[in-house]
Amino acid sequence: MRRPASSILKTAGLFSLPLGWTLLLLIVPYLMMIAVSFWTRQFPLFVPDFQFGNYVQLFSDPQYTTVILRTLKIAAMVTAAALVLGYPLAYFLVFTLRSERLRNLVYMAVIVPLWVSYLLRAYTWKIILGTDGALNSALMSLGVIDAPLDLFLYNQAAMVITLTYIFVPFMVMPIYAVLENIPKGLIEASEDLGIGPLGTFRHVIAPLSLGGVVAGAMMTFCLSFGDFVAPVLVGGPDGIMVANLLQTQFGAALNWPLGSALATLVLIMVLVILGLTGWAERASARNLR
Repeated sequence: MRRPASSILKTAGLFSLPLGWTLLLLIVPYLMMIAVSFWTRQFPLFVPDFQFGNYVQLFSDPQYTTVILRTLKIAAMVTAAALVLGYPLAYFLVFTLRSERLRNLVYMAVIVPLWVSYLLRAYTWKIILGTDGALNSALMSLGVIDAPLDLFLYNQAAMVITLTYIFVPFMVMPIYAVLENIPKGLIEASEDLGIGPLGTFRHVIAPLSLGGVVAGAMMTFCLSFGDFVAPVLVGGPDGIMVANLLQTQFGAALNWPLGSALATLVLIMVLVILGLTGWAERASARNLR
């Protein structure tokens, strides 16, 4: 049966506003960014052009390739660290804690830091890792060191620690949701068949929780990849990431074409990573069937 024209018009009117806002605030800026990436900078003007000089500079200048590779490495390390910390925590909440009240309290303790200012959480680690911070004070009080050390701050290790602390809730939440929805009957059936806890985890829990792992990894990686505050606070020169270069190109350097080219490259890289992880998740789901 064909829908009445009035119903179609109402549906179109209902979706026109969100689609219009999406087009105006998301699609159009992306298209403008891609277009500007082919322009030429002739200070203080930007000349509309169609050339690949900005992209050639990104791939030929070691400054940019080094920062891009460093950003990928740090984001991957943060994702791995968040998974190592987040999966056992989510597993503990779902399968070990029997008290629902206590489980909710611990889960709230995980997500409450998200309500605190991001800048404050990052600055907290600057205080902890600083020469006058809690870590140096504890080591000195234990007699491990005689004077404060400055090796805990302004390096990539400090970056990984800070970003892992900030983004680990984004790893815990999807894994927790997936583990909580695993049918308890499957686990009981595995136990009835004589499969031990390790075998149950390997053959039942781990495959069924892969979707949550992929979702958490994607969120953690993308958020870490685009971070620009933590490198300034705890990273130092060795912790500069892509977002800091973007801030410089669009700010102090006033080189919008090069900044747009770098932003376009980052967008493509993130989309490729998301596509690959999505493909891996779907392939794993097909194998489970």
